[in-house]
Amino acid sequence: MKKILLLAIIFISIQSQSQTFIKFNGATALLAIPNVGVETSIGEKTTFSFDVMASFWKSFNGHNPMQFYTFTPEVRYHFKEKYDGFYVGAHAGPDIYKIQKWNYWDTNMYEDGFGYRLGVTVGYNIKLSDKFLLDIFAGGGWHQGFYKGHYNDGTPGRYPEDKAKDYNKSGEWLPYRGGVMISYKL
Repeated sequence: MKKILLLAIIFISIQSQSQTFIKFNGATALLAIPNVGVETSIGEKTTFSFDVMASFWKSFNGHNPMQFYTFTPEVRYHFKEKYDGFYVGAHAGPDIYKIQKWNYWDTNMYEDGFGYRLGVTVGYNIKLSDKFLLDIFAGGGWHQGFYKGHYNDGTPGRYPEDKAKDYNKSGEWLPYRGGVMISYKL
């Protein structure tokens, strides 16, 4: 009980001294892909952001699965001041997916797996008021995936190109994040 009380006191004191925003991505919401997060101050010009994005599309255009979950912890450096103007961020985070990659769109094959991302984000914060700001951003980097290839038409087993015993591995440079976060200061 004493540990819980101590952790609560530390958490409340940190939050009372920092600027914390909750965020919602309006751009991905238009595609029915929720992306929510929190960002808090950790230094004079640095912040820590954590967001989660999820696609629940069991089928995109009738037969292409597009389900994924990404978790993105990121440290950001703001050039002007926190939450105002340009910033750059570095992140590393895991993802889980069941998706048909762009180069398989004309086939009946998809990938089911997990991976991690290492990358950067570039963005710009626009203060709308004392409580609201817009965070316009884009990012990408290296994605390393571990997956099993399957058919999406009910054919049992893995597709022939999937020769791996356990998981196939695929690494590639990708743009994988972006949008307009609507942020509210707590």
